[in-house]
Amino acid sequence: MDLGIRGKVAIVVASSRGLGRASAQALAAEGADLLLCARGETALRTTAADIRRTTGVRVVDVVADVGSPAGIADVVRAAEDEFGRVDILVTNAGGPPAGPFESHGPEAWETAVRTNLTSVVELVRACLPGMRARRWGRIVNITSIAVKQPVDNLILSNSVRAAVTGFARTLANEVAPHGITVNNVMPGYTRTARVEELAERTAALEGKTPEAAYEAWESQIPMGRLGEPAEFGAMVAFLCSAQASYTTGASVPVDGGWIRSLL
Repeated sequence: MDLGIRGKVAIVVASSRGLGRASAQALAAEGADLLLCARGETALRTTAADIRRTTGVRVVDVVADVGSPAGIADVVRAAEDEFGRVDILVTNAGGPPAGPFESHGPEAWETAVRTNLTSVVELVRACLPGMRARRWGRIVNITSIAVKQPVDNLILSNSVRAAVTGFARTLANEVAPHGITVNNVMPGYTRTARVEELAERTAALEGKTPEAAYEAWESQIPMGRLGEPAEFGAMVAFLCSAQASYTTGASVPVDGGWIRSLL
């Protein structure tokens, strides 16, 4: 299927590795030009070079922390300077630290809100006027299965990503008349560095090995395995496509069936 986004311009946040990188690769494979950003320069430059070489699309890479207003301004300015517009916005951020409520002080909550919620709001604020003027846009937020079914020891992520979901669902109704869709993609347990960190943290809390943590997760997944980043990226690319023009306000799981709720 041709997703109809060849030549579109996409900002993909936190795209040097993991789910962000997989999303960027999937968009590039469909011919979208990219603005990639991340805090780590070495991994970002490597990812950008790999995508340029394998897909031939234009890729601009900006070292930036979108948890700060200056970082957001740098990213959006670079996209507008290089491409003249932003058609697609994929928001993403590393998950907050794991742990129960009493292990996180006020600073941890403030950082989680700034990194995982405020960054989404301000990136949308910067990109939305152009999308509205062109009457076409795609906004996709990478959230978590935790917004449907909270995950133990992830109280920061459970709380803040749920707030992103509420923001996105409300925004979707406001911008739908202007040809703009807003959706969320909820990754389940996927083979990324973040899941490796969670396995180590879970193992330490429960007194078992990381391998045992993986086995426990896989036992809860009807497909019996962890997801692969490319499987997640494919869903993001579809929701950014011309073909997904009548899907908005949705939170789509990519979790192998882990979420058990009806809705």
